[in-house]
Amino acid sequence: MSNQNKLIFLPLGGAGEIGMNMYLYGYGPAGKERFIMVDVGVTFPAMDGTPGVDLIMADSAYIEARVDRLDAIFITHAHEDHIGALGLLYPKLAVPIYARPFTAAVARAKMEDRGQDPWLVQVVDAYPAQIEAGPFKVSYLPLAHSIPEAAGLIIDSPAGRVVHTGDFKLDKDPIVGEAYDPALFAQVAQGGIKALVCDSTNVFSPEAGRSESTLNANITKLIADASGMMVATTFASNVARLKTLAQAGVDAGRSVCVLGRSMQRMMNYAQTTGVLQDFPPTIELEDAQSVPRENLMLIVTGSQGESRAASGQLARGKYLGLTMKEGDTFLFSSKTIPGNEVPVGRIVNSFSEMGVKVIDDSSGLYHVSGHANRPDLEEMHDVFQPEMLIPMHGEHRHLREHAELAQSKGIASIIAPNGAMIDMTGKKPKVIEHIETSRLYLDGNQLIGAFDGVVLERIRMATRGLVAMSIIIEEGEVIGVWADAKGLPDTKAMQAGLNDLIEEAVEKELLKAKRKLLNSDDEVDRLVSRIVSRTCKDAVGKKPVSQVMINRLIAD
Repeated sequence: MSNQNKLIFLPLGGAGEIGMNMYLYGYGPAGKERFIMVDVGVTFPAMDGTPGVDLIMADSAYIEARVDRLDAIFITHAHEDHIGALGLLYPKLAVPIYARPFTAAVARAKMEDRGQDPWLVQVVDAYPAQIEAGPFKVSYLPLAHSIPEAAGLIIDSPAGRVVHTGDFKLDKDPIVGEAYDPALFAQVAQGGIKALVCDSTNVFSPEAGRSESTLNANITKLIADASGMMVATTFASNVARLKTLAQAGVDAGRSVCVLGRSMQRMMNYAQTTGVLQDFPPTIELEDAQSVPRENLMLIVTGSQGESRAASGQLARGKYLGLTMKEGDTFLFSSKTIPGNEVPVGRIVNSFSEMGVKVIDDSSGLYHVSGHANRPDLEEMHDVFQPEMLIPMHGEHRHLREHAELAQSKGIASIIAPNGAMIDMTGKKPKVIEHIETSRLYLDGNQLIGAFDGVVLERIRMATRGLVAMSIIIEEGEVIGVWADAKGLPDTKAMQAGLNDLIEEAVEKELLKAKRKLLNSDDEVDRLVSRIVSRTCKDAVGKKPVSQVMINRLIAD
């Protein structure tokens, strides 16, 4: 191997944060590396920081500029934070896409939703099958997670073998999907592992992770003991949990109805690709209307408080003709993702006001994580015995803790947040370059940059209000001034309203202005904006955003 060739790892998203996963692996001399991309995910906006935005994803500008050296995209699993941006960013990348059958079904739908050819997504078999992509040979390593057919990647390069875990847990009985197979992992480790790039989400959880199968007895007892109508929510993609909930409902003598488009889509993908079999019998919505409440169970979307999902609509009163009443039971068989506490709490309080009994996961009886806890991470370290470990998929504190854990076991490690280019060629990983990373926003049907100013302008208008001004000027004289204030309180202590105050102040200053100033649109804009800001600050204590429209009339 030439000393000039380097094996590099470059996270563009998903390292130092939860969500928006996008990773690059490269091999070759500096400036001539061939690349593969792993995952093209999204995260979701918050009204306080990104109002009006629909989705957020990592900016792929770095690899777009080198797209002639990108050989393939590999998707590890079908969660939104790993697959959600595929159809949106594919036109900028345009290389082969690989995924396992269930993930491919979801990926094809993502592509089709965005007007891309769904058959560009190629279905691949699990290890030992390999895909050649430039200097890399890549295999899919079956792993358990909270979605079917999650997989790590075995990435073979001239510099050695890398295992990229993706999201995983060590579950020997996951209900749906493939169980953890220590013998298979040991086989993969034969010959040595150069680097383990590993999920860090639950590094602070000290107990070994629990299997999905441990929930069955608790959920079954809860449903059997419940009075009134039983409603449960979980992540739509957690097909194994859907099966557990449905089976528990049937075992309790209830008719089970699954509601919510995303949940029904995931079940369809799982059934058509063969990963979901023997699902308990369910009934259609039309039949649910006639089932006595005490004999009915609903499995619904909206575990994270989404207002338009079934849970949110039931909390507001009605969903598809169904209502909740005093004595009913509502189960969150899910963990509330940090940041979603407020919308989830709103639903819980609404149900409480109705007299509905709400059960969450605070007891740990009705939900297990899809990520490996600290002892499971250590088992992964022991099985693979890598030369080096690079933590990924976690906030910075998770990455640091995981790196320190690896170092305590004698494994070389380094923290690699987004933009840190890591050279993995030697015995120890090292940062060789820092790449500027950013994010893209899907705003309506447009992709915009985080620094384009659109969202910042929206925040300014939301927090400060807006005053639109129309100024009419004819032959150097002001003949009309109109103001329209939005998002600002009126001046109740004064006889005149806020619009009148603004118009009066602006007109007074413009009438005093010299003709030279009035002949310049820029000068008029600056003067009017300054007067609007000062007037509103004095009147209502706010300095609004100003929008000045200057209309010049030309005499006949």
